Amino acid sequence: AVAAAGGAAIILRTSWVYSAYGANFVKTMLRLAADRDELGVVGDQHGRPTWARDCAEAALVAIDALATDPGLAGVYHLSGAGDATWADLASAVFEISAERGGPRARVRAITTDQYPTPARRPANSRMDCGKIEAALTWRCRSWRESLAACMTEMEF
Repeated sequence: AVAAAGGAAIILRTSWVYSAYGANFVKTMLRLAADRDELGVVGDQHGRPTWARDCAEAALVAIDALATDPGLAGVYHLSGAGDATWADLASAVFEISAERGGPRARVRAITTDQYPTPARRPANSRMDCGKIEAALTWRCRSWRESLAACMTEMEF
């Protein structure tokens, strides 16, 4: 709507977002690990986990950049750097949690078909951050680094 009205805008597309707040995959895994020794987690969907704080910081950079150069208007992908499956993300959550004395569960990778949900999920939702990194002074940081920082914020 903003672009149609002639205004300059930057749209940030993201996926697999988690945070220290609200309901999300990371918090769900920690909650489930408190009660279960093993969890079946989808291992055939690929994406790039993204910390909400990284999204917020990138949005601030984008706002400043757009104010200086309206030619930067457009759609940009924003995600953590590096690929993962949901099972990879769960395993990383439990590794960090265990290092810090928190709950841990074994992760058993399952297929999407073994975990039916009302919403169909794509097998590949990896986003390429090349455009945002080339246009703005922003670097998508490793999803593992961001996950550790998020879990520190969560006091795990």
